[in-house]
Formats: sequence, structure tokens, C-alpha cells
Amino acid sequence: MSEYRIETKCVQGGYTPGNGEPRQIPIYQSTTFKYDTSEHMGQLFDLEASGYFYSRLQNPTCDLVAAKIAALEGGTAAMLTSSGQAANFYAVFNVANCGDHVVASSTIYGGTFNLFSVTMKKMGIDFTFVAPDCTEEELAAAFKPNTKAVFGETIANPALAVVDIEKFARVAHRHGVPFIIDNTFATPVQCRPIEWGADIVTHSTTKYMDGHGVAVGGAIVDAGKFDWFAHADKFPGLTTPDDSYHGIVYAERFGKEGAFITKATAQLMRDFGSIQSPQNAFYLNLGLESLHVRMKRHAENGLAVAKFLSENENVAWVSYPLLEGDKYYDVAKKYLPNGACGVVSFGVKGGREKAEKFMAALKIIAIETHVADARSCCLHPASSTHRQMTDEELTAAGISPDLIRVSLGLENADDLIEDIRQALETAVK
Repeated sequence: MSEYRIETKCVQGGYTPGNGEPRQIPIYQSTTFKYDTSEHMGQLFDLEASGYFYSRLQNPTCDLVAAKIAALEGGTAAMLTSSGQAANFYAVFNVANCGDHVVASSTIYGGTFNLFSVTMKKMGIDFTFVAPDCTEEELAAAFKPNTKAVFGETIANPALAVVDIEKFARVAHRHGVPFIIDNTFATPVQCRPIEWGADIVTHSTTKYMDGHGVAVGGAIVDAGKFDWFAHADKFPGLTTPDDSYHGIVYAERFGKEGAFITKATAQLMRDFGSIQSPQNAFYLNLGLESLHVRMKRHAENGLAVAKFLSENENVAWVSYPLLEGDKYYDVAKKYLPNGACGVVSFGVKGGREKAEKFMAALKIIAIETHVADARSCCLHPASSTHRQMTDEELTAAGISPDLIRVSLGLENADDLIEDIRQALETAVK
């Protein structure tokens, strides 16, 4: 499918039925797979043959959908996970272990920040957080001898900061480590980070890729370009024998194109088991088929609402990367030429109290712990998704106490604007 444009890949990528075969991806709702000989199964366990033996590691339905996402991102291999959190954990833990260090953007999803700064810290992995708009020198200064990766988000959730992908990738490569980027909000329709130098791309497929709020999931895509052997001393897990898996050397057996995903599957998925179910993968594929159509409307609605909010007297501030005058406008124009997403962050005059009144007065837009859906929704991150963060951490993440994150769905933009207008008027009375 590499010769086709992304719209065609959304619809037909990953799965090509043969004569008389199902037109839609089949759901392989089975935990196990039958073989005629133990020898054949042994070859699968030794990774000497391709196939399936237990769905905790791999499942045909999941692999077909992963292949579509790999095609959309321009990668060489991909895997599905149970959630976006699992995807980010696997992506980092696949290269960083106890005693290692990772550089990450400070403006990342609160759950990811907590995963890095608290949970993975307990595992002995240290993180240094830098501003997404830091200079090249400031980014380089965060590195240590034991740094194993750099992590960022294309469009940060909920601060909506846009990371300079080329800069982060360039500094990462200068220090001999991969750049891992969460591309959830942009999706490959709006931005393909691999084309700008990223090595590993992650997704919470729960968001725009699903697009209908029916299935939690995640994905990891490998660009297949990072030379692990060129930095063998940094990545022994990929360049030396894995004693837990028959002494296999992943970078040797599967090369740049397949080593990362194979290790994450054979080692991490084996031990942690954060699989995406075949049923959820099927739902995800249905969402992917319309992703290119939906993202256009999401971006249009996002920009329309952002412009309205920027002109409303009851709004203290607005953040949207493609709103003229936004801090990230120039970098967003570079990486998001076809539009951003449907998420807008803003503050209601009067602080948290007025913000809560505003949200309670909404009629179309629902209060949900969700984002990037066909239906519009909103959230107050400081009291919900990011409530585990300190005031200092909230500030570093670009989250103020009055911040409201609104996710514009596929409804009529004028109806959404009218709903927001009446809620603002109600809130300030």
C-alpha cells in the first residue's frame, strides 16, 4: 500500500482479502491456535517461523490493524496494546531499564507524566522534563551519560503545545538515542512524525483513531530507521542475547526494521500481557476507515471555536496551535499544514468557580473524562485528569487552575459555538 495516499490507506490498508474471503477484517476470537506437531510450535517459540500460538503475544486481527497503522505512519512494524498508557510504557521500557535516564517534554498528558515521574521512577528510571519550546542547547543540557531516549507529544494534551519534531529528533540522534513521540492528537492524517525524524510513534487509539468512544487501546509504530548496533553499548536489550528468549539477539535477527517491535512483543507483551482484544481491534479498524474524513471536520470545528473564544469578552485566554497569535502558531504551521485537531484549551474569566459554572451550563457539549470523539465533550483537567500533579507540575505542564479543555466533535460548528456562548453568559451572571 506504500504507493497509495493516506486516504486510501485509511480505508484499505493492512488487510487485502483473497478470492472468496471476508471483505471486512475477520475477528479471530480465540486465545489459542492448533498445530499438528510440537516441532512447528517450537519454531514459533524460537521466532524461526511466523504464526500464532497464544493471543497474549499476537493475534491475527490485531496484527492486521497494526499493519494499517504502520502504513499510515510510514513505519516498518507496529503492535497494538490495551491502552495508550501501555503503549507509552512499552515504548520507553523497551529501551530504558533500572538505572537509566530519559528526557521528556514537560507538556505531556497527565497520566503519562505520572507514569514517568512516579511509577517508572519506582522502577529505577529517572526522567528530566524540559519545556517543549526549549532551545537546542537547553535540550542537550538535559542529557546524561545514561540517557536512553527522548519523549514528546506532537500536540500536547491538554496544553496543546506543539513540539519541534526535527529539533528533538536531531538532538536525540546526536546523543545516540531514539526520539519517541506520542502522535495521538494529530494522528497520521495531520502529521507523520517519522517523516520529520521521529523513530518510534505511539498512540492512544482510544481517541481519534477509534473516534466513537467504544474501545480503549494503544499502538506503537517503529520507523525502522534507528541503528541499534551503532549504539550497541546503550541498548544491550536489543544488541546482546536475551536469556529469557532462547538467547536471541533482536537487532541481529530482525534488523532495524523489526527489532524494536519484536522485542516489545516477545519480551514485554509476554511478561505484562497488556494486549488489545481482537474485538476492540475490529472496532478500531472501523474508526480508522473514516479517520481522514473526520479529522478534517474536527480541525475545522476546533479552529472555528478557537476564533470565537478569542473574541469573547468572557474568556481570559485561548490556546489553539493554529490560531493566529498562538505561541506555537509558527511551529504548528510547519508540522500541521492541513489542520490541527478538535481540541481547544481556554480559561473563563473568574477562575475555577466560573469555569465550573460554565461547564454545568453546557447543553450539547458533555462533561467527560474523554477527548477526541465524534461527540463534543469538555473537562477541567486540574480537578480531574491532572489532579495528581502539584501546582508546580501543573504550571510546568502548561495547565492553569482555570483551564478548560473542550473537544469539538463532528456536530455543526454554529451549534457548538451557540452552546458555548450561552454557557459563558450563564457562568458570568
